[in-house]
Amino acid sequence: MDPLIVTVAPVGAELTPGQTPHLAVTPEQLGEVAFTCREAGAALIHVHCRNDDGTNTHEVARFKQAYDAIRARSDLIVQFSTGGAIGMTPQERAAVLQLRPEMATLTCGTVNFGDEVFENSFPIMRGILAAMNEYGVRPELEIFDKGHLSNARILEREGLLSFPQHVDFVLGVPGGLEADARNLCDLVGYLPAGCTWSVAGIGRMQLPMATMAIAMGGHVRVGLEDNIYYSKGRLARNDELVARIVRIAAELGRPVATPDRAREILGLNRRAPG
Repeated sequence: MDPLIVTVAPVGAELTPGQTPHLAVTPEQLGEVAFTCREAGAALIHVHCRNDDGTNTHEVARFKQAYDAIRARSDLIVQFSTGGAIGMTPQERAAVLQLRPEMATLTCGTVNFGDEVFENSFPIMRGILAAMNEYGVRPELEIFDKGHLSNARILEREGLLSFPQHVDFVLGVPGGLEADARNLCDLVGYLPAGCTWSVAGIGRMQLPMATMAIAMGGHVRVGLEDNIYYSKGRLARNDELVARIVRIAAELGRPVATPDRAREILGLNRRAPG
């Protein structure tokens, strides 16, 4: 097995400051999270941004501030979200790619998201992928349901995407595929040859899904975007969630990748934003 790549997703778009005091709102707070999570064993940080009042933003200037703050405190792989928040236009979501992060997410299909709809039609996906290709940004394919992998294969046939890619299975979102062992094994078996993969379990399923991924040779995403609790009733910090996965990986005999080793596994070339 390759060394384990631990991704931290510290912010997200759904969490509010009233739910946890550990939400990173400012770029400086994101830089501090990057530092503590790198120290704990993370190799990659998945970035959403907030305004100072905690509301969602996808402004390019704010992402640039966040990138600079993260890079000043760590050597983590920086991955921007192009999902943004529900209600943002595709143009807003793709605009941050002009900063040329090493990676960015591409959600490969529309999904119910609780009572709302996270829209990712083929025109939206094609537009975001075109911007990724223009700016040389490596996608991470976000898969909320098995049909999303079929969508990715269509994008490959259209020449917008080539395999292998890195794939993140986001399991347990209300409206998406449930987070359980059968579903994870089925998705991994359906991957195109050579793909690397990680899993993000939502809520209390973060830990069991992550433990399965460690044993199966996959990689792991943890963080407050997906789960705010360390244990029942006890709020977590991002670095605690990273450190716990690193300990479990050690018990299972799986070494943890440094950011530079993760770059080798993912086929990335580190560079500054344009």
